Amino acid sequence: MSQTESLPTVSIYGIPFSKLTMQETVQVLEEAVLSKQPHQVITANPIMVMAALENPAIMKVMKDAEMIVPDGTGVVWAANYCGDPVAERVPGFELLHELLRVGENYRWGVYLLGSTPEVIQETAVRLQQQYPAIRIVGYRDGFFGSAEDEQVVAAIKQAAPDLLFVARGADTQEPWIHKHKHALQVPVMMGVGGSFDVISGKSKRAPKVFQKLRLEWFYRLLREPSRAGRMLALPKFAVKVMRDKENVTKVR
Repeated sequence: MSQTESLPTVSIYGIPFSKLTMQETVQVLEEAVLSKQPHQVITANPIMVMAALENPAIMKVMKDAEMIVPDGTGVVWAANYCGDPVAERVPGFELLHELLRVGENYRWGVYLLGSTPEVIQETAVRLQQQYPAIRIVGYRDGFFGSAEDEQVVAAIKQAAPDLLFVARGADTQEPWIHKHKHALQVPVMMGVGGSFDVISGKSKRAPKVFQKLRLEWFYRLLREPSRAGRMLALPKFAVKVMRDKENVTKVR
């Protein structure tokens, strides 16, 4: 049994969220790299929970993941509200950096997949400057279809990274990792959404004041009003949790 199977979790609508702190999460994933067992890490928020409730295929991807961390403030609130709290929010952007920091001690290999050719190239350059002891063993943009999947997987396997970060949008990156997890055989595989855009300097992360007030979602909405449709899942999630309070954390 892998160590992640015995981690403390809280079930939010059947999705097992890790109750570990950021530091404990990094320790578990450090051991995952050393054990060379493939682990899919999902950094999940209320939007993804609502999508999983509407789509059994997404729910299966979530339940099959070796680790799901509470990236969204709404998930942290829901666990707390229902009386089975998580230790803290574990944002994917910070988890990526923490893993690279630890990876410097081991000279871990890192593969970056997704975004545009310009963004991915600049991300590789900047991460190598920031973490000179890690090895960027490969990168490629996210503009490929399922016909090229085999070729992409083969290239990643050949590069043999310890960490694989995938930025292809929440609706495609997690299912893609799930589908190719066993073929890839990468110890830690994680979807990182818009992280490459921030790292490359293409877009800005929410200012500290928004982060402190847990309003990063609101900052993103101000910057990209087109996200309003997706963001509607947030109040829907909150209302649903309040209505279902007694049953939210029941294991199903």
